[in-house]
Amino acid sequence: MAELKSYRVWDPPTRWFHWINALCVVGLVALGYLMLHGRALEISRAGGLKLKTIHTGLGYIFVFALLIRLAWAFVGNRYARWRAMLPGGREYLTALGAYLIAFFSRYHKQYLGHNPVGRLSVTAMFLLLIVLALSGVVLAGTDLFYPPLGHWMAHWVAAPGVDPATLVPGASNLYDQAALASMRAFRRPFILSHVYGYYALVAMVGLHVLGVVVTEIREGGTLISATFTGNKIIAGRPVDAEGDG
Repeated sequence: MAELKSYRVWDPPTRWFHWINALCVVGLVALGYLMLHGRALEISRAGGLKLKTIHTGLGYIFVFALLIRLAWAFVGNRYARWRAMLPGGREYLTALGAYLIAFFSRYHKQYLGHNPVGRLSVTAMFLLLIVLALSGVVLAGTDLFYPPLGHWMAHWVAAPGVDPATLVPGASNLYDQAALASMRAFRRPFILSHVYGYYALVAMVGLHVLGVVVTEIREGGTLISATFTGNKIIAGRPVDAEGDG
């Protein structure tokens, strides 16, 4: 039997992003559910605005953490970089096929970083998070006049003679109604992408958690605890250990 060995894999910024992002996503999904079903839950207009304000504030934390992680993928350790996270390269399809064959047999190929299937999951997750972040920033500007777009949105919809800085959500008497209609048409695609992105993210998170649990059960490697400690304990030599590939 191969000897167990501990490998340092996830650096601190990567681990911090993972858990800050996870907590933000849980909070945003919960708040999003309340907002989407506010009428059925009999949430008042004032309550709905409060939920939207909290959702947006948490969303800014999420966007900030996402930007840090995207930047860290250029400077982090080898397992945190784009090359180790995204599918691609001449040997990727070969590695994917070999991993799937091994996964459904009793011989498992172990990875320190993301395995070939995990790279597909990471790519899908990042794309969804980026879509949600971008659409969320636009909606924060159109709904609450929050930066970075709120200043221009307020100038767009302010009625003649009204100081755009005094605009507040729902104060229809302060809006130019024709401009408001145009702004609502502008934001409609962003609303749709945000809502459908929300449902896709919920499904993706469920698949991600299931995949992590199944992989740890079948392959070992302390996959879950490594997101806290940074270390993976693996028997044998991982495919992507230093000096391989």
